[in-house]
Amino acid sequence: MPSVKQLVDICHKVYEKGFVSAFDGNISYITPQNTILITRSAVCKGDVTENDILEIDVTGNILNGKGKISTEYKIHLYAYSRRPEVNAVVHCHPTYATAFASIGEGLTQNIFPEVILTLGKVPLCKYATPSTDELPLSLEPYIEHSWALLLQNHGAVTLGRSLRDAYFKMEKLEHAAKTMFVAKMMGGANELPKEKINELLSLAKGTYGLSQDERNVF
Repeated sequence: MPSVKQLVDICHKVYEKGFVSAFDGNISYITPQNTILITRSAVCKGDVTENDILEIDVTGNILNGKGKISTEYKIHLYAYSRRPEVNAVVHCHPTYATAFASIGEGLTQNIFPEVILTLGKVPLCKYATPSTDELPLSLEPYIEHSWALLLQNHGAVTLGRSLRDAYFKMEKLEHAAKTMFVAKMMGGANELPKEKINELLSLAKGTYGLSQDERNVF
C-alpha cells in the first residue's frame, strides 16, 4: 500500500503537470483497514503536505486530520463502494480532457492501441452540480467497467488498482486528449478497424499482462 508521502508526491505531480490549478482536484486511496486517505479541501495540490491529508471512513466521517473534507469526496466513496478492485481515485481538471468534457464529447473512438489497452473508451458523464449527490450518481452508467471518465463541464476522474496506476491513467488520459485535439485540427484521426482491435485484445494478456477486467472496451 502507498504511504501518505506517496499521496503527497502524487498531489505535487498533478500540479506540476498542470492537471489542476489553485485549489482544484482531490486524490485518495483506500487503506487495508477500509478507511480512506484523501486530500483536504482548499489546498493547492502543489503545496500539499502530510498535514493536509485526512483519514475518513466509508461514510465520509473524519477520523484523523485537521481541515474540511473535500466537497467532492462523494465521488471517491462511490467508486470504492462499486469497484472493490479500485484502491485509488484521482480527480483533476486537465486542460484537454476537460475541453472535451466541456463540448460534450467523450473519448470513445478506438484510435490509439495503448489507450485501448490501458483506459478503454472514456465516457462522458452527464453534468451534475459539484458537491451534490448527483455528482457521483452521474458515474452510474459507466462505473462498473470504466477506468477513466469525463465529467461534463467539470473535469476527469481516473480509477486505479494503486495510487500510481490511477495517476498514470490521468496522465495517459490527458496525453490522449491533447493528441486527439491536434488530430482534429489536422482533419481528424483514423479509427482502428474492428479486426485490428480484436487482434490487439487477443494479445493483451500474454503480451501486455492485462486481464479482461482491466480493459474497458464496450
